Amino acid sequence: MRRFLLPVILLFAACLCSACVSTPRAQEPVRVLFVGNSLTYVGNLPAVLDALAAINNHPVQSDMIAKGGATLTEHLSDGSAERALAGKRYDFVVLQERGGDFICGLGPESCKDAEAALDQFNQLAEAHGAKAILLGTYQQLPAASLALEAAEAKAAKRLAIAHVPVSEYFRAGVASEPHAQWLNKDGVHPGHDLILLEAALLYRQLFGILAVSAGFTVHAPMQGPTTKTMSTHAYTAERSAAVLGIAAGSSP
Repeated sequence: MRRFLLPVILLFAACLCSACVSTPRAQEPVRVLFVGNSLTYVGNLPAVLDALAAINNHPVQSDMIAKGGATLTEHLSDGSAERALAGKRYDFVVLQERGGDFICGLGPESCKDAEAALDQFNQLAEAHGAKAILLGTYQQLPAASLALEAAEAKAAKRLAIAHVPVSEYFRAGVASEPHAQWLNKDGVHPGHDLILLEAALLYRQLFGILAVSAGFTVHAPMQGPTTKTMSTHAYTAERSAAVLGIAAGSSP
């Protein structure tokens, strides 16, 4: 009997060790740097993405470099984005240009500058081990909306980077629920529902699945076009389901 004792003890120890190794580790958050302008910070898109990801058990930690009216070219020129990428490891850099730059809506050179800046940002992100994502903007008129998405997609495809279109999803939302908070009171900047829609589209790009709809609260500065206040915004389960339902459809 004694000769069987040592193998049994070793087998028991091996089982304990195996149980220790299989204990799941805390999931590492996906780190995202947003670079944009007032279309990015009004309604605090990074904070909404983080909150949406959290309730879907996919932790995201986002930082933001954004200034009202700023172009991607300006963020390159002032060195803010490069300093951020050098100081912290990011997995993705989400780039959002001004609303009409890719279709030359803000001057004949604006589309050229936007494409050149996207190219430089892509190289900068790659140099720091991150992947660039072009987050689209939106136009309310059908022809302008289609032209904008096509121009964004062309620029992203040329550089082989991901493009998250927004404009036609936005127009689909307005068509189905015209009284929802798609736009800020100024009629230009994104409202809470559009911010959630953008967050849902980004979530799908990051994780390959659509977020599950649920009510949640964002505890963050809900900055307006001209104001910055510490506040919260609660997305009800009903609003979350409605907005994520639009994100679930194909871009019209």
